[in-house]
Amino acid sequence: MPKRSIYDLNVKDKRLFVRVDFNVPLIAGQISDDTRIRSALPTLQYALEQGASLVLASHLGRPKGERRREFSLKPVAIRLSELLGQPVAFATDCVGPDAVQTIEHSGQNGVTLLENLRFHKEEEDNDPIFSASLASLADCYVNDAFGSAHRAHASTTGIVPYVTDAAAGLLLARELKHLGALLDNPKRPFTAILGGSKVSGKLEVIKNLLPRVDTLLVGGAMSYTFFKARGLSTGRSLVEPDLVNATREIEQEARIHRVKLVLPCDHLVTTALQADASHENLDVEATDIGDRLGVDIGPKTQQAYANIIKESATVVWNGPMGIFEISPFSSGTLAVAMAVAASNGTTVVGGGDSVSAVGQTGVAHQITHISTGGGASLEFLGGRALPAVAALPNS
Repeated sequence: MPKRSIYDLNVKDKRLFVRVDFNVPLIAGQISDDTRIRSALPTLQYALEQGASLVLASHLGRPKGERRREFSLKPVAIRLSELLGQPVAFATDCVGPDAVQTIEHSGQNGVTLLENLRFHKEEEDNDPIFSASLASLADCYVNDAFGSAHRAHASTTGIVPYVTDAAAGLLLARELKHLGALLDNPKRPFTAILGGSKVSGKLEVIKNLLPRVDTLLVGGAMSYTFFKARGLSTGRSLVEPDLVNATREIEQEARIHRVKLVLPCDHLVTTALQADASHENLDVEATDIGDRLGVDIGPKTQQAYANIIKESATVVWNGPMGIFEISPFSSGTLAVAMAVAASNGTTVVGGGDSVSAVGQTGVAHQITHISTGGGASLEFLGGRALPAVAALPNS
């Protein structure tokens, strides 16, 4: 069921509480990647153009209910002001007198960014009193933080009953539109590419996608649990022994649904997780892996996957093909990024390493939709209801 969007609200002369996702990476107090701030701009600019005043709230990192300087959102307020082209007042708390006074001083059509919500443990506890305190700061509520939509926190779900009106922001609405289309009515052939370290982290997604996709490409360390189930040599590669039977069931389920489940045919193996460690490409059928471990898909697999992606009308990709953060082991992930970008079909990319690979190869503009929420997108694709989305009224 579609959710109400900010377009459905009369925001003129109203004060909007906007839950954003400004959980940006900081290095020595400086923002190293402002993508999440930029992603919120369409919602914020629209609201300001309509005559609203904005109260923005976000978490940053995991301060665990303590005020810790390294997790302050103050650097975000400075960067947001530059991007919006107008002053952004910064409140040193997210509730209480300072928050109220800062909001009042920002004036009509002003913008206030509250301090880190997670400086209060009540945020993650979804405390009703804390939720009501947040709600009292504004007239209406807009959730534009898809990255936190799978969390039932005070600012994502608890606040909704205490406001007079609530809706999804433009970013959240766009995420639901693109991810929802993958599950409801994808153009075919539909290919899903899943990588990452563990089958356990993708099990629900795999089970939910199998009845929907035409092809499932598997990469990353999770491949080795499948290899183990097939009786292949895995050396010291990461294997989840308690999920070996689960991978057999997945392959059986794929056959039932006539889904082509494709595993790597060759891989890069190394003696250690170090850039200068010796490494070589082997066919996955080879038995001389010894005590080495697999760290990337090989060139034959890269080409095979690229060919399948090229023929697909819809592609969703989540998870790296190898140890992407170590340069010699990143070529498989980068190759998949280039292949997805070259596709003429609808392409959706989610997950931190997958998104980083797209950015690193300079092809982000060629992707139909880049999801801002790794955990949230996985839970959505896994068929789970997202608490923050469920809390919003239907349109």
